[in-house]
Amino acid sequence: MTTFDLSPLYRSSIGFDHLFSLLDNANRLDGNKNTYPPYNIEMTGEDKYRITMAVAGFKKTDVNIVSEQNNLTVTGKQSADDKKKYLHQGIAARSFERKFQLEDHVKVVSAAMEDGLLHIDLVREIPEAMKPRTIEIESNDRLIESKVEEVA
Repeated sequence: MTTFDLSPLYRSSIGFDHLFSLLDNANRLDGNKNTYPPYNIEMTGEDKYRITMAVAGFKKTDVNIVSEQNNLTVTGKQSADDKKKYLHQGIAARSFERKFQLEDHVKVVSAAMEDGLLHIDLVREIPEAMKPRTIEIESNDRLIESKVEEVA
């Protein structure tokens, strides 16, 4: 396993310590290789995303989606069916918990289950106050005139 030294980034960046901590934790958690259930993350628009999870055998009532602060947690737990006697059980029926770290201003807008796939749609909505804005540069003549008016 390759390890990365993030200390140069800590020394030259201000306010990104949370991002670097996430990268460091992701590197550590990668060793666990939790691969169930499989999922895709796709970009469906400029600020729109979709998480698709393969949850074959789960009903809507078996899956719980919680969005809290910058975390999205999807859990699934199937109820035991003691009436069935399997000769071979190849479809996974185990419980799962999958966590996703969301960027600031990303929120869940909808979730739907179709053909054994759970689709979670997300959108990033940046508040007007945080969007880039152009600052007009004033000329020196205008500044001098406003100071003369203040003195008079």
